[in-house]
Amino acid sequence: MSASDTVIREAQPTDAPGIAHVHVATWRTTYPGLVPASFLVGMSEDQAARRWSGLLLTREPGHGTFVAVDARGAVVGFATCGPRRGGFPDFGGEFYAIYLLDEVQGTGIGRRLMAAMADRLLEHGTRTACVWCLRDNPARWFYERMGGARAAERPIQFAGSSLVEIAYGWQDLHPLARMSAGA
Repeated sequence: MSASDTVIREAQPTDAPGIAHVHVATWRTTYPGLVPASFLVGMSEDQAARRWSGLLLTREPGHGTFVAVDARGAVVGFATCGPRRGGFPDFGGEFYAIYLLDEVQGTGIGRRLMAAMADRLLEHGTRTACVWCLRDNPARWFYERMGGARAAERPIQFAGSSLVEIAYGWQDLHPLARMSAGA
């Protein structure tokens, strides 16, 4: 599959089951050894679908949730963004999540999802953004390839474990927004 076979669009409530599938599948393939196995085993696509359905029905201005849909109509990735969630005043916006099924990673779909989120934030007057990810997440290098600069680090507690998150930041979202058009 290539990025050109995939449509990036605003998520709809009917996408909730597909988003939930990607959410649970990617956590189970990305985070073994990083978060407790009991948490990963306990994840439920049905519960995640209900949560995503509610989130998609109650969108707030300035937020965006986007899906990557393949030629068969299946959700193969998603991304969500909005205003920065407290505690990090250097950036106005935040990329809350971006997840792609393993089989579509490296095809350019992630770049297009990042560009869609940057466009949304810019549309609402937000010119800077950050993303938080686990320091030991092997996919974190993607943010550096997308132009993010390492901006901060913090300890967190998650599912009974002590972890470390790092933030990548963009001081100008315009170059990231233009990435949807090219490599």
